[in-house]
Amino acid sequence: MTAADPIHLTLTRFHANMRGELEGGFDALLHPDVVFYSPVVFTPQQGREITKLYLGAAGNTLSGDTASDGEESGSATSFSYTKTIASGHQAMLEFETTMDGKYVNGVDILTCDDNSLVTEFKVMMRPLQAVNIVHEQMKTMLEKMTADG
Repeated sequence: MTAADPIHLTLTRFHANMRGELEGGFDALLHPDVVFYSPVVFTPQQGREITKLYLGAAGNTLSGDTASDGEESGSATSFSYTKTIASGHQAMLEFETTMDGKYVNGVDILTCDDNSLVTEFKVMMRPLQAVNIVHEQMKTMLEKMTADG
C-alpha cells in the first residue's frame, strides 16, 4: 500500500471514527450512496443513513462481551482488528471479539472512491454460532435504536 492509494486515507479516517475522533463521524467517512452488506440481512442496504444505523448498532453490539440480556458482563472491550490488507481502493480488516462467551471472527471489506469515501462496506463473519448471536443482538439493538430515534 502506498500513501497515494485512496484506501490509505480511508483507513486512517475509519480508525479515527472508531475512536470518536473523526470530525463529522460517519457522514465524513461514508459516501451518500454507500452500499452496506450485512452478514445477517439478505438484501444490500443502500445509502448513508441506513448504513450509519447498521454500523452504529454493530459498534454497540460487537464492542465487548455482553450477557444474553444485553447487560455488560463486566469484561473490558474485546473487539479488535487483528489484520489489515489494503491496496488501491479496497481494504480487508479482520476482527475478533467475544459475545455470550463465543468467539467471533470476521472481516470488514471496504471499498472507497477516489475521494477516500467508503462506497461499499461488507461484513462477513464466522462461526455460525457467532452469526446467530450477532443476528439476535443486532436485531435487539436496531429495534432499540429506531425506537429511541
